[in-house]
Amino acid sequence: MANGEMSSIAIGQTKQDQKTGMMDKVKDWLRWNTSKLVVAPSFALVLVFVYGFIAWTGYTSFTKSKMLPIYSFEGLYQYIRLWKLPPWHVAIENLVIFGGLFIIVSIVLGCLLAILLDQRIRGEGILRTIYLYPMAISFIVTGTAWKWILNPGLGIENLMHGLGWTSFEFSWLVDPDMAVYTLVIAGVWQASGFVMAMFLAALRGVDQEIIKAAYLDGASISRIYLVIILPTLRPVFLSSFVILSHLAIKSFDLVVALTGGGPGYSSTLPANFMYEMTFRRNQIGLGAASAIMMLATVMAIIVPYLYSELREKKHG
Repeated sequence: MANGEMSSIAIGQTKQDQKTGMMDKVKDWLRWNTSKLVVAPSFALVLVFVYGFIAWTGYTSFTKSKMLPIYSFEGLYQYIRLWKLPPWHVAIENLVIFGGLFIIVSIVLGCLLAILLDQRIRGEGILRTIYLYPMAISFIVTGTAWKWILNPGLGIENLMHGLGWTSFEFSWLVDPDMAVYTLVIAGVWQASGFVMAMFLAALRGVDQEIIKAAYLDGASISRIYLVIILPTLRPVFLSSFVILSHLAIKSFDLVVALTGGGPGYSSTLPANFMYEMTFRRNQIGLGAASAIMMLATVMAIIVPYLYSELREKKHG
């Protein structure tokens, strides 16, 4: 009888151990896979509504779709047609002008502002907030505000005339040859503060002992920044370039709010061209082709950047 009881106890203990072991395995599985389970719905949505629609747009660009999608493959018909359109060439030229000036001026101005604030000047917190504030508002608000400022009848020109300078003229907003430069002004005003914040964070991480040693060697402040500090900020320059390039290529709302793409289509950018063809002229295939060209431009910038970052991590 005693042996039977002991056997029953042993069997019960074994089952309890098995149950405990199973529970431990379940807990370990949940511990290692909870993050995956949480991310899975978001990953599925991104996979469908981002990459899925990119793939759909890519295929549509090889069809003759107009108001409604047509899924018969037509090869490079839309791309050949796209590059024959004068408005598309104007949009590309505007992107080169706007993008080039927007990136260069924003980086230079942001870097100079960061160097200025790095001198621990009085009121640094207030100035930093003032410079960074434009990035907190949307491009729609920025475009609307600068549309008032640059309007010949309301803004700077009207102000100068009111002060007695009647010969002053600043009509870039309505000048087909100068309208694209108003986009640069508004874009730089909004983005330079963000670039300043990136450079300022990097400058505050520079080893102060190096700067003190340079001072002791008799180096001027300008030489210290040009020769010693700025060369170490190469990753910040590269990151700023990538971010600003991305903003320039996809710029749409700033153009809509500030110039509307005009006069005519003199200040149209590729994103505005894509919207016009797709949603106003019912040329889905042509709009898709222009969207893929924009995507290719972004990838031409992002892929080398990612490659360089991964290569640096690999080689330490």
